[in-house]
Amino acid sequence: MKSKGTVYLVGAGPGDAGLLTLRGAELLRRADVVIYDVLANAELLRLAPTTAEFISRGSRTSEKSLTQDQLNALMISKASEGKCVVRLKGGDPYIFGRGGEEAEELAAAHIPFEVVPGVSSIVAAPNYAGIPLTHRGMASTFTVLTGHEDPEKESSDLNFEEIARIPGTKVILMGLKRLRELTETLIARGLPAKTPIAIVHRGTTGGQQSVEGTLATIADLASKKKISAPAITIIGEVVKLREKLNWFERRPLFGQRIVVTRTREQASQLSKQLNDLGAEVLEIPTIKLVPPSEDRRQELIDALLELNSYNWLVFTSPNGVTAFFDLFFKRFQDLRDIGGVRIAAIGPATAAKLKELHLQVDLMPDEALASKIATAFDKYETVENLKICLLRAEVASPDLPKALEELGAIVDDIPVYKTVAETEDLNGAAANLAEAGMDWITFTSASTVEHFHARFDLPKLLKQFPQAKLVSIGPETSKAIRALGLEPTHEAKDHSIEGMVQALLKRTPRG
Repeated sequence: MKSKGTVYLVGAGPGDAGLLTLRGAELLRRADVVIYDVLANAELLRLAPTTAEFISRGSRTSEKSLTQDQLNALMISKASEGKCVVRLKGGDPYIFGRGGEEAEELAAAHIPFEVVPGVSSIVAAPNYAGIPLTHRGMASTFTVLTGHEDPEKESSDLNFEEIARIPGTKVILMGLKRLRELTETLIARGLPAKTPIAIVHRGTTGGQQSVEGTLATIADLASKKKISAPAITIIGEVVKLREKLNWFERRPLFGQRIVVTRTREQASQLSKQLNDLGAEVLEIPTIKLVPPSEDRRQELIDALLELNSYNWLVFTSPNGVTAFFDLFFKRFQDLRDIGGVRIAAIGPATAAKLKELHLQVDLMPDEALASKIATAFDKYETVENLKICLLRAEVASPDLPKALEELGAIVDDIPVYKTVAETEDLNGAAANLAEAGMDWITFTSASTVEHFHARFDLPKLLKQFPQAKLVSIGPETSKAIRALGLEPTHEAKDHSIEGMVQALLKRTPRG
């Protein structure tokens, strides 16, 4: 008989993926099944193995959403199969998240379980809005209540006369739909109408939106600003500190929705920098890297066997470096087997990737253009009768090998990877893009432009969302944008991820 698996009720935190606990990350990395709430940051799913089964709980308004009974039965069923099940819950499992009910069901079914606390929006959302819940001289206590009680209850458990009398800060979760009713009730029970109040929508995320007012004015202000759920309401004198302590919303890229189109494996480098600067990042990988086509793989095998015969290896992208050396180390155990060959790189990002392997770059053109490397070679030395190996994508511009051959070089154009379209929407970002648009789209290669266009029709998308602007990493990428009859808003001066970030900082209203 197969032994039972374990269910882990893991708090995903309030939205910012960086607020997941180390224990939560550890469990996701070994999960066989992940059952996740819609409000849990989908980027956390990337921590789980690609072989894991991902099941969305769905939303309460969706016909496809799981009822609580169905969800409980699913957890028990998957664990009974001997699987490691992570139930990823927004915020903290035991704070207004029905985690206690789920744990009770698991205990009744004799399923081993563990509850992993999560950072609750109760403290996180006010923090990111610049509001401390307690502050000496202003609030020594805070009270938390739900604005959304069980609709089947005959009467409310909330004693508003007592709540109004309690000193300190008051925090209301899930109370937006009843905001006017709740504020009017608190005023009627004795809380001054001028009491400061703030509402934080999508706290801790790049889409955070905050509105301040008083008990008497907040309902109208929230309606005017079209504040929607999920949101948290903070009532009390501590709200006045927001003007001084609002650190999150003052970051230079706050309020900017930025699309990252790199491969799923590479996106995190750019996404992290943009997130740290306050942007709301939509990761929509448009390409993925796969081995070269079957009929071209023999060329790569031959090149590996003849490495010592080459005078130069030329890498045109970080992808080429990664793909080549992944294959190299499957055949050779020692980096010295690369021989006495010299190395050329196009662009600082490619050179940096080579330096990670402690390989010196002998030649790099001033501009990250394939055509410029032939000019750089010509200035560096005569390449007549020298044997040069280009290590790059299977489908690439013929301009570079042609230019080198015109200088007399013997060129082998070797494919080390192939880019194909990425069509999965694991994190829901593509659907989000189509619905709400974006402020910027970042392109890091010509292939990201081409595949993004094939998926979304870039000119049509820009007509639908005219505020959107394009950032290119360099000339070759800009060339692909112009081929669509468009113009990049900005091309990175330094043709690297850091150069793109600097371009965004200069071009945004806060930058």
